[in-house]
Amino acid sequence: MKKIAVIGVGYVGLVTGTCLSELGNEVIGVDIDKSKIKALNKGIMPIYEQGLEELVRENVKQKRLCFTTDVAQAIKNSEIVFIAVGTPPLADGSVNLEYVKSAAESIGNNMNGYKVIINKSTVPIGTGDSVKRIVSELYKGDFDVVSNPEFLREGTAVYDFMNPDRIVIGSSSIKAEKVLCELYSSLSTDMVITDIKTAEMIKYASNALLATEISFINSVANICEKLGADVTKVAEGMRLDKRIGKKAFLDAGPGYGGSCFPKDVKGLIQIAHESGTRFNILEAVEDTNTAQKQSLLPKIQQVLGNDLHEKNITIWGLAFKPHTDDMREAPSLTVIKQLSDRDVKIRVFDPIAMEQAKKILGETVVYENDLMKSVKDADCLVIMTEWPEFKSIDLKQIKSLMKKKNIVDSRNIYNPKEMKDMGFEYTSVGR
Repeated sequence: MKKIAVIGVGYVGLVTGTCLSELGNEVIGVDIDKSKIKALNKGIMPIYEQGLEELVRENVKQKRLCFTTDVAQAIKNSEIVFIAVGTPPLADGSVNLEYVKSAAESIGNNMNGYKVIINKSTVPIGTGDSVKRIVSELYKGDFDVVSNPEFLREGTAVYDFMNPDRIVIGSSSIKAEKVLCELYSSLSTDMVITDIKTAEMIKYASNALLATEISFINSVANICEKLGADVTKVAEGMRLDKRIGKKAFLDAGPGYGGSCFPKDVKGLIQIAHESGTRFNILEAVEDTNTAQKQSLLPKIQQVLGNDLHEKNITIWGLAFKPHTDDMREAPSLTVIKQLSDRDVKIRVFDPIAMEQAKKILGETVVYENDLMKSVKDADCLVIMTEWPEFKSIDLKQIKSLMKKKNIVDSRNIYNPKEMKDMGFEYTSVGR
């Protein structure tokens, strides 16, 4: 059992701290947001993540997990300190390290013995050295800094933490390495032990490659549409190549979003520029993704005509992916902006993300709480997120409620032939 402080209880910090407490450790989550801390101590979640709420409540009940705004006491009472604060992008695409540096200063000011300081936030190469320098200016005793990047997928983050593909430990200290190996000893997976800068790079490189797969298959999909091929079958054939793999990110769609891929792609491009290197492939990935997010409007206009004024369009799915309420960089936002600029009457439905959407979209759309009612008298239904309930819906009833039988499906969740046989004007991606 380790005594652990997690500075920052946003998405990464909350999942990490909660799962570490579930493994039997004593964890203190720290944040400057008093209302968030008060809510968490009552078991009220600031985010939606499958299985997280139950784990938080159980571990708070078992007194293995608590939350506080007292960063000084949390650091002093811990032997391991995670930095899991936000690293938002700046206007030029570089990473804002303000919160990381502030956390490092708090740690340096409150050190009372040897501790392992772990960077969990996604940070540029060399940040570990910066944290070490800041702490050493404030504390002259012994400590170690480690890079331990997270590889959590939103929607399955708890599962991913407990069943990791790999654990990456970047350290120059055998002592710190031993502490981390003990911490994760109950998780059966491959361990990558390396230096700090390499560990920092592994995180960026991994997300950049996954984003590249998405932009690649979306480019393939655009060719398939022109030539009459089926991108879903193309992807199926590609995944059977063991060098590519069955879990490759080869689902054509409206482009990637969320908090990680857009930020990390921009961040790695900027890191390359600062090092005097061009990352042409990744710049093309970003350009392709921007274009893909805008590619749904022509599909809608193809079925409704160029003049969309006063048309009734329903959008299913607002979050950037299923099983999360994360609206950051969601493709749905691009489509809604395009439609709103053309005076479209927009109704939206999402099983989880409606409250988050209201903070962003305000009154520009009508929010529907009933999936069926949301399509009543619609000229077109646009599917932006592949929620399971959309796949199992009664399509005959949907057809009877819609004014016109147009569906633009950016996630390819229905069979084109079956939709045509049912009488829908059905448009998907790359098929």
